[in-house]
Amino acid sequence: MKVTVEAHPIQGLIKYHGLVDQVRRIPYHDSISLCVEAMKTTTTVESRADLAEDEVVINGVQCSGSEKSRILIVLDELRRLANRKERFRVASENSVKAGKGLGFSASGFAALGTAASKALGLSLSHVTLSEIVRLGAGSATRSLAGGYALWYADRGGRSYAEQIAPPDALELAMVIVPIPSEAKTDEAHQEVLGSPLFEARLKRIGEMVETMKRAIYLRDVGSVARLAEEDTLNLHATTMTGKYHMILWEPDTIRIIKEVVAMRSEQIPAWYSIDTGPSVFVNTYTRNLDEVASRIRSAGFENAVVSGVGGKPRTVDKHLF
Repeated sequence: MKVTVEAHPIQGLIKYHGLVDQVRRIPYHDSISLCVEAMKTTTTVESRADLAEDEVVINGVQCSGSEKSRILIVLDELRRLANRKERFRVASENSVKAGKGLGFSASGFAALGTAASKALGLSLSHVTLSEIVRLGAGSATRSLAGGYALWYADRGGRSYAEQIAPPDALELAMVIVPIPSEAKTDEAHQEVLGSPLFEARLKRIGEMVETMKRAIYLRDVGSVARLAEEDTLNLHATTMTGKYHMILWEPDTIRIIKEVVAMRSEQIPAWYSIDTGPSVFVNTYTRNLDEVASRIRSAGFENAVVSGVGGKPRTVDKHLF
């Protein structure tokens, strides 16, 4: 059976950092994100009895090594639940190919898990599927939930995400600037434990999550965006002071930050948010989106993407093969 699913990548609002369990990808603390409507991963999965091994192609490149191993963890778990042994042919395409820190690992595994489970005829609860896609990428739990999502580090012994507000709950929009990088962002979650700031982050993160939840429930775009910017600085300060002093920002990252700060000095509501990488999300009110996008493009970033908030993964009829 062949199934194709589209899923949206995520922007971390209160971002997760560090894994208490590297294998099962369980974080130290809860986190909150939103899905990015204008960007997507499209994944086609076909179960095949004639294949000797799983075949995976991502953005036109044959997948191998550790990247393929992460994918097989998810596929093997789904096969186990279905009590099936056939192999999969998988093709996956991201709508934006260049740029690090755009949340495409989240949408990639959310799309993969959703499509493969359907191809196997499984009817899984949201929580169960959320825990399975998490094995490939932690934030895939949030991409699976759609809208504004809260990922629980431990809720009754389980770690999964649920939607806490639908995509259209707030008048929030964003301008995304993809910035390439050779950094391996997965390493940041491992070495950040050596930062002297990590314990301080853990002590405060619960309060940050609750404040962000309240801002979302109150539909307070300004508070949501300000908190995401504050958490950005907290996250990257912790990353930069880890064992290997990882600096994930590029010169263009700083240029955008300065442009955003300049806009605010001119009473244009805009706030930056940066996940584990150099790419920048600029959050604003929907009514100010065109003005903010024009400023960012005028600063030399013609590749900027404008977006609203996206929903859950969905099945589509147009296959990749």
